[in-house]
Amino acid sequence: MTVSRSTLALALLLASATLFLRAQSPQSGQRGERATGGFGGMMGRGVMGTVTEVASDHFTVKTESGETYTIHFSVNTRIMKGGGGGGFRRQQGDNDAPFTPPTSIKPTDIKVGDAIGSAGEVDAAAKSVGAVVIFQIDPDTARRMREMQANYGKTWLIGRVTAINETQVTIQGGPDNATHTFSADENTTFRKRRDPITLADIQLGDTVRVEGAVKSNAFVATAVSVMGPRPDRTGNPQ
Repeated sequence: MTVSRSTLALALLLASATLFLRAQSPQSGQRGERATGGFGGMMGRGVMGTVTEVASDHFTVKTESGETYTIHFSVNTRIMKGGGGGGFRRQQGDNDAPFTPPTSIKPTDIKVGDAIGSAGEVDAAAKSVGAVVIFQIDPDTARRMREMQANYGKTWLIGRVTAINETQVTIQGGPDNATHTFSADENTTFRKRRDPITLADIQLGDTVRVEGAVKSNAFVATAVSVMGPRPDRTGNPQ
């Protein structure tokens, strides 16, 4: 797995981390909120792989493409596990999935053979990452990620709506922040969270997850979900 191919999976994991950090520090100006803002800028800058070496200040990982990266961490690095069940599935568009927040772990909890995802400052030439967050990925989530990556552009898409031309919608997102276009027909269903909507309700700037298939070199949507903001406990959007 190269850096670019890991973009989407890391973004989904970090979305779970973002929700967790907001819950830890919901008031403006506190440490958790500043970290959350930082994560937003980190999505797309990361590496995933299997741990081959554990040291006091770094992990060495081997990606699926066979590259070796050094993941550097410090006392300021958030190291977590979990949050890849309901939280991960919700970011895939399953709004009924219960959110399980990630939990903090120690660097020594990560062992050789574990799958981890890291996000931070990537030096592709040196093959290193100055990690701001590291996730220990459970085998089931790692399997889901591999399946998602293999099927991206074939059975599903995700991104921000940039253009709508009658029944054709252009989005930008996914690995490498690429542009994709999908078509809707009379069989396409539309939802925003749990509520049914129509194509006319989708606006420029909305983030959507699209399920469907490629037919005659065009992606035809069977289901489109607008991924609206998750409300807080007071009922106000976050």
